[in-house]
Amino acid sequence: MRKRVLGHALEVLTGYRTSQRQKGSSGSRELDSRLVEGKNVQHEHPHPSAPTTLAPLRNPAFRSIWTATQISSLGWLVQTVAISWLMATISASDLMVALVQAASTLPVFLLSVLAGAIADNFSRRWVMFAGHCLIASASTTLMIAVGLGFVDPWLLLGLGFLAGCGFALNDPAWHASVGDILHKRDIPAAVTLMSVGYNIVRSVGPALGGVILAFFGPLAAFALAALSDLAPLGAIWRTKWKVRSSPLPRERMAMAIHDGVRFTVMSLEIRAAIARATLFGLASIAILALLPLVVRDQLKSGPIVYGILLAGFGIGAFIAGMSNGFLRRITSQNRLVAFASVACAACCLCLALTSSVPVAAVALAFGGAGWLITWTGIDVSVQLASPRWVVGRTLSIYYALSAGGMAAGSWIWGTVAQNYSLTWAMEGAAGALLLVAAAGIVLPIRPWEETDQESSDFRAPELALDLKPRSGPIVAKVDYSIPEKNTDAFLACMRAKRHALSRAGARNWTLQRNLQTPSLWTETFRTPTWMDFLRLNHRLTAADKEVGQHLLALHGGELPPHTELSIERTTEAARSRVSTFVSRPPR
Repeated sequence: MRKRVLGHALEVLTGYRTSQRQKGSSGSRELDSRLVEGKNVQHEHPHPSAPTTLAPLRNPAFRSIWTATQISSLGWLVQTVAISWLMATISASDLMVALVQAASTLPVFLLSVLAGAIADNFSRRWVMFAGHCLIASASTTLMIAVGLGFVDPWLLLGLGFLAGCGFALNDPAWHASVGDILHKRDIPAAVTLMSVGYNIVRSVGPALGGVILAFFGPLAAFALAALSDLAPLGAIWRTKWKVRSSPLPRERMAMAIHDGVRFTVMSLEIRAAIARATLFGLASIAILALLPLVVRDQLKSGPIVYGILLAGFGIGAFIAGMSNGFLRRITSQNRLVAFASVACAACCLCLALTSSVPVAAVALAFGGAGWLITWTGIDVSVQLASPRWVVGRTLSIYYALSAGGMAAGSWIWGTVAQNYSLTWAMEGAAGALLLVAAAGIVLPIRPWEETDQESSDFRAPELALDLKPRSGPIVAKVDYSIPEKNTDAFLACMRAKRHALSRAGARNWTLQRNLQTPSLWTETFRTPTWMDFLRLNHRLTAADKEVGQHLLALHGGELPPHTELSIERTTEAARSRVSTFVSRPPR
C-alpha cells in the first residue's frame, strides 16, 4: 500500500523542504535503479526534439556577442597566419615556429583555473570585457612594433602569450554565460554554433590572411586584427543579461579554486571528459603546430597555400558542425569522439606522406571535422555535468588541462621535427591519436542529457544561537530508522548522498549504525564554518534533492528523520563548550 504524508518531512541535507512522503505497512518502495555508487540521481525530463543548430541565434544577447566574436576571430586568424609565417621567415628554428601555438595556449593552462573562479564569483560580463581588453592590447602593440620595424621572435611569442592571457580570462566566462543567457536545452546547439561559427571564420580567415600577407605585408594583417578586437568590446558593453545572483557573499579565491578542483576530481563524467581532451590536445595539435613546416619544407609553397590549407581545415570543421546533430542520432557521443580521433590520425599520416596540395587540403578537411566534433562533444559534456555554481571552474579546469596538452604537444612534436624529421613527428602524432581513440574504452564520454543542475532554493534553519559567518566547525547529524529489508537500498542511497554532499563541500562524512538498536542509523558530516554550511546547501541541485526523497521513502519511523546541528568547541578555553541546536522546519 502507498504511504501517506504526515506533516512536513525532513529538510533533506539539513534544511530544505522535501515533497510529501508516502507511508504504509507493506514496506518502502524500491530504490530507483538509477542510484549507483558515485553518481547523482538525475531527474527525468521530457525529451523534446533537439533544437536546431541555429536556434540560439534567436536570442538577441547571444546573437550580438556571437557575431562580434566571429569578427574578432577573423582578425585573430589573420594575425595568427601572419605571426606563424613571420616567425618561419625570421627564425631558422623549427621549435620556435612550433612554439607560436604554445605561446597562445600556455596562458590558458596557467591561468584558466583562476579565471574560472573569477567567472563564478564576479560578473561574467565584465570578466569577458577584461579578457578582450588584453587581447586588443596585444594586437595593438604588435601592430605598432611591426610598424616601427621592431620584429623579434621573442616579442612575437611574448605578445602571443599576452593574447593568450586574454583568452584564458574570457573563455570560461563566455562559455559559462551561455547557460545564463540561454535555456539548458539550447546549450548543445549553442556550443556547436560557437564552434561552427569559429570554423566558418577559419575557412575564410587563413586564406584572407595569406592574401593580405602576400600582397600587403604583415603590418596590414596586424592592423586588421587590432580593429576587429573592437567588435566584442562594443557588443559586451551594450549587451546585458539576467543572472541569478547568490544571496551569499563571494568566496575567497583560494577556497573557490579548492572547491572547483574538488568538485571536478569527484565527478567521474567530468574527469573522463577532461582526460580525453588533454590527450587529444597533446596529439592533435601537431596538425596546426607543424603545418607551416609542412607547407614550407614538404609542399615547397608560401603563405597563400598555407592559408588555403587552413581554410580546408575550417571547411571540414564547418561541415562536421552542421552535421553534428545527425551524427549524434546515428551513433553514441563516445563513439563519435573516437571516430574523430581516427580522422585526425588519418590527417596526420597524409600530411606526413604527401607532397600534393589538393591531397593535403582534403586531409585537413578530415582533420578539421575531427577537431570540431571532439571539442564540441567534450565541451557540452562538461557543461551539462556541472551545476551553475561551479560551471565556470569546471570549464576552466577543462580548458587549462586541454591547453596544457596542446602546449606540451607543440613542444614535443616541434622537438621531434627538429631533432629527427617532420615525417617522424607527423607519424608519431598519428599513432598517439589512435591511442586516444582507443582510450574511449576506459574513459567514455557521457551522453548528452538535459539534467536539472540548478541550485535548489534553500532557507537556513532557525537556530537558538546567533552564529557569525566564520563560526564553526559545524557538525550536522541526521538520524534514520531503517527496516532491515530496506538496508541494501538505504546504503546505496547513502553512497549517492555522500557523493553529492562531498562534491558540494561536506567534510568527514560518516554513516553509523546503532549497536543496541540496529534499525537506527546516523549520518554525520562537517563544514569548516557556518558560511560553508550555507554554501553547501545552496550548491545542492534539484537532482541531489531526489536522493533525499528516496531516503524519506525508506525511513520507517513515525516521525520524519531527525536533523541536529552542532558547533564544535574545544576544552582549551573557558568559554569552550559544545553548543547544540536542532534545526526546525520552516513554517
